[in-house]
Amino acid sequence: MAVLLVVAGLATLIVGAELLVRGGSGVATRLGIPPMVIGLTVVSIGTSLPELAIGIDAALRGAGPLAVGNIAGTNIVNLLLILGLSAAIAPLAIQSRTIAFELPVVAAVSILVVLLALDGSISRVDGTVLVTIAVLYTVAVVALAVRDPSRVPAASDGSGGGLVRHLVMLAAGLGIVVLGADWLVRGAVDLAAAMGVSEVVIGLTVVAIGSSAPELVTTVVSTLRGDRDIAVGNLIGSSVYNLALILGVTSLVAPLEVTSDLIRVDLPLMALVAVLLLPVMATGRRVSRAEGVAAVAAYVLYLGVILTTRT
Repeated sequence: MAVLLVVAGLATLIVGAELLVRGGSGVATRLGIPPMVIGLTVVSIGTSLPELAIGIDAALRGAGPLAVGNIAGTNIVNLLLILGLSAAIAPLAIQSRTIAFELPVVAAVSILVVLLALDGSISRVDGTVLVTIAVLYTVAVVALAVRDPSRVPAASDGSGGGLVRHLVMLAAGLGIVVLGADWLVRGAVDLAAAMGVSEVVIGLTVVAIGSSAPELVTTVVSTLRGDRDIAVGNLIGSSVYNLALILGVTSLVAPLEVTSDLIRVDLPLMALVAVLLLPVMATGRRVSRAEGVAAVAAYVLYLGVILTTRT
């Protein structure tokens, strides 16, 4: 039963996230928002909603380590596996603003979360700080977009029907994501208990990879279609929102326990990956195929270490 819940939850999350991304992108396009900003905000928040639903559900069930492990694992998946796969498909060009603004924000918030977790929990006060950062980040992204000379005019199909249709898709996607997250968390917790595996390991592996499925699908599809700005923006924005908005809101619902393994290994590794992205992307303002393959290999190694030493 637990395995069926996990599989059903993952499948439902993917369907819901697809509706969220399509609906959110459609709404943003009709408002004349540039592709990078769509990726950094609307698509990023949409594809991060599985983590939010999973985190809140885990917090209410007293499974704080699973919620924190899911965020740490998801960001490692985003910045190593998914970004690496995108660059391995085709070299990834990086905008100068991403190097100057978005990447430093990811690195700084990652380090902040490590520091906040040192006392063994993410408290409601910590959550308030993180949510405030998420709001300020969103305001900054939008303000930069407004001043962007390449901003495109709003699209129109001659009626309000297109906008309404995408708003309906957005709402439907939200409901489906919440349902899928509930199934996934319940199945993951039951599976961990049945196998004698800690909730942290389940959060870092099964749940993290599963809840990253929307980011993976969005990034690979946008890469194949040539919409690289949405691909990069989605991954960077999603990583910021996972830490600031998702972890922040989750800890406001209930303080989250942080285990010693998370404090000593996984959260610092997550921060290290974010920091190392700065020189990698700043070099030539691109991520080469070789660097992408190396990132994927590093994630596979990390996953192997987790499965062999902590199960």
